[in-house]
Formats: sequence, structure tokens, C-alpha cells
Amino acid sequence: QVQLVESGGGLVQPGGSLRLSCVASRDISVLHMGWYRQAPGKQRELVASITTAGATLLPDPVKGRFTISRDNAKNAVYLQMNSLKPEDTAVYYCNRLVNYYPWGQGTQVTVSS
Repeated sequence: QVQLVESGGGLVQPGGSLRLSCVASRDISVLHMGWYRQAPGKQRELVASITTAGATLLPDPVKGRFTISRDNAKNAVYLQMNSLKPEDTAVYYCNRLVNYYPWGQGTQVTVSS
């Protein structure tokens, strides 16, 4: 069973930056991957995706502020988050885009002054 381990979250002031990391327990180079987030009382939503070829897609609320990247040699996917806003506060997860692996524990991002 594949394990996904997210890290890098924390408390940051509005306008600040964080870099999240996700490491998988096995090769993910052949998978399209995504970063998701779930805020309290809300459904989990996709905030960034990256294909096996490195093409990325981000929704309008985070476009221009978030960047997704991957390092297949490390079985890792990253999310660079800049210009953070209070509405970015959520638990962040990584996973495949379809046929999800078991969800990891996520990493908490709190944007607050």
C-alpha cells in the first residue's frame, strides 16, 4: 500500500510563503499528481495538479500565487505557496488525480495575523 507523507505546513502571516512537500513510498513518476486542501466545514478541493510531463494546472483562486512541481527521483511533489491569504487556511494533502491512494495525514496551513 502506497503511503503519502505531507510536510511543511505551519502558521504564517498574510502575505507570507510556505513550501509543502509530499513524499510517496514508491515510484509516482507515471502518475499525474495533485495537491488538495480541506478547510473546516468544507469539502476537499484540488488546488494544483501536475502531469507526468510536468504540465501544471491551477484554479483561479491560487493561480499566480501557488506553484506545483515534482522530483520523480525523490518520489516527491511540492507546492510553493506565496502571498498567502487567510482563506488559504486548510489541511493540505497530495494524491493522485484519479483512483486515489489512501490519504495521508496532511499538513496544516494556518494563515493568520
